[in-house]
Amino acid sequence: MPDPAELVKSYAEVAKRASKMMAQYVEKKASEGISMPKDEMGIAKAFSDLSTCLMANPQKMAEAQMKLMKDYFALWQYSTAKMLGETSLPAVATPDKSDKRFKDEEWDSSFVFDFIKQSYLLTSSHLNGVVAGAEGLDESTQRKVDFFTRQFIDALSPTNFALSNPAVVRETVNTNGQNLINGFNNLLRDMEAGDGQLRIRMTDPDAFELGKNVATTPGKVIFQNDMFQLIQYDPATPQQFKKPLLIVPPWINKFYILDLRDKNSFVKWTTDQGHTTFIISWVNPDERHADKNFENYLLEGTMLAIDAVEKATGESKINTASYCLGGTLLMSTLAYMTAKKDKRIASATFFTTMLDFSEPGELKVFLDEGTVASLEKRMNERGYLDGSDMAGTFNMLRANDLIWSFAVNNYLMGKESFPFDLLYWNSDSTRMPAKMHSFYLRNFYLGNKLREPGGIELGGVKIDLTKVKTPCYFVSAIEDHIAPWKSTYMGALLPSGPVKFVLGGSGHIAGIINPPSANKYGFWTNSELPAASDDFLAGATQNPGSWWTDWQQWVTDQVGGKEKIAARTPGSSELPVIEDAPGAFVKMRLDKKKAA
Repeated sequence: MPDPAELVKSYAEVAKRASKMMAQYVEKKASEGISMPKDEMGIAKAFSDLSTCLMANPQKMAEAQMKLMKDYFALWQYSTAKMLGETSLPAVATPDKSDKRFKDEEWDSSFVFDFIKQSYLLTSSHLNGVVAGAEGLDESTQRKVDFFTRQFIDALSPTNFALSNPAVVRETVNTNGQNLINGFNNLLRDMEAGDGQLRIRMTDPDAFELGKNVATTPGKVIFQNDMFQLIQYDPATPQQFKKPLLIVPPWINKFYILDLRDKNSFVKWTTDQGHTTFIISWVNPDERHADKNFENYLLEGTMLAIDAVEKATGESKINTASYCLGGTLLMSTLAYMTAKKDKRIASATFFTTMLDFSEPGELKVFLDEGTVASLEKRMNERGYLDGSDMAGTFNMLRANDLIWSFAVNNYLMGKESFPFDLLYWNSDSTRMPAKMHSFYLRNFYLGNKLREPGGIELGGVKIDLTKVKTPCYFVSAIEDHIAPWKSTYMGALLPSGPVKFVLGGSGHIAGIINPPSANKYGFWTNSELPAASDDFLAGATQNPGSWWTDWQQWVTDQVGGKEKIAARTPGSSELPVIEDAPGAFVKMRLDKKKAA
């Protein structure tokens, strides 16, 4: 039995913290004034339209209900037989092999939990089927109701409730309910961290320190302005390739996804291969950067970084690499430089980069005129988009993995989050300047103007990707839910120079952060670049291991790519050392409360 004194102490602490948090939340909301809930994304209207369409075809609804009843009768027969000891009957509904929620053996061995599981799966399947089969909805509305129906279904999974999750029931019995007390304490902690909004902790934030056990590759900051710091990494070989390498990460994340730990750091691997590696560390903007536009990120970002690399190395030809949105910026920079007849970029590599935004995947749910307009209104009030807003959107795309699994672990099981460097990085989100993000959403996602010759103008130059002749290497991931590979493939067809497209395994992060030592996933290559992505994959060759080695072969095969010189040390040029890597900009937290 638990110690009564400890239980009383725990309950008292929970009550004290809950009371304090509720008082602060009520006070905050009272100061903000009372406002009616707003349907900024048009979700209520979308489901109203769905109801109208469904009611217009009562026969189809009756057929769906009869089918559901038929499946439930089959489930009742199956469960009754199982209760009586029959084990040879096939299950009526089974979870997908990739569904991690029902891995506990009691979901199969216990007829009660098995019935709950199959009942949920049957209902989920029918709900999805009815919504997907609705007739008369426009494409945008259909996409919304499909997506938010799945969110509703995921939220109501029996794994998310204490009494219907066998693992939670077991833990509650074994700990005499201490797991629920711990879980409520964790819930209060996360509510306090979110200043009244739930910010689910995915990992132990105190287990990592930048420059100590993440972002550890030694280097120096050698340049900085209001937009970014430029890091040059210490050489790891006595000789280095003559052409330096500049990496452009996305501005919506911090750069150290490419430098988590020694064993999976792309930055360390490139220095070990002999590259003089530089990386941009973008500033975490606040209201002072409200007027910074996409053009500023080009003129005061990538262009100045290229100038700094040239000064630091004395080389007029450099290799470049980029990740996700950083690749969109890099290709825009290439088009700008092409118009200016600036030929300093010798090669360009794009990790999971979209240039043609006609098929952005499930992110399209959040991208219509009404949603963007309401987002612009919020951004303009404070001058930036808060990083937690964007992080929440991405997490919803994989809600079971990135929301509900942590809710169960933290609040029902009462456990602390496992220290995981990738999730630490994922939680360390950044803000985005209002004007820049508005420009990006309207011109790229909504207007898809980047693919149009002269569709946008930057720095007085009409951007035309079709005139870019720089050798390009595109790598995407077959399971990417943020930048779907078929969309990135369409973008790879836009430049007119030599292009190699590589399709890696796994998703948006694991497909890129895939070091050769791990020997995982594999990748597909095709010497041809057909117009259709399906034709590319049909004619592709699957290769074992990591695409990193393929990229190394490609970049060194470029003109002058194998030429080497004595290793370069940061600060040995006209650009002196400012501070040690990873630098002050990456250490800027995502909110002022943490900074204080």
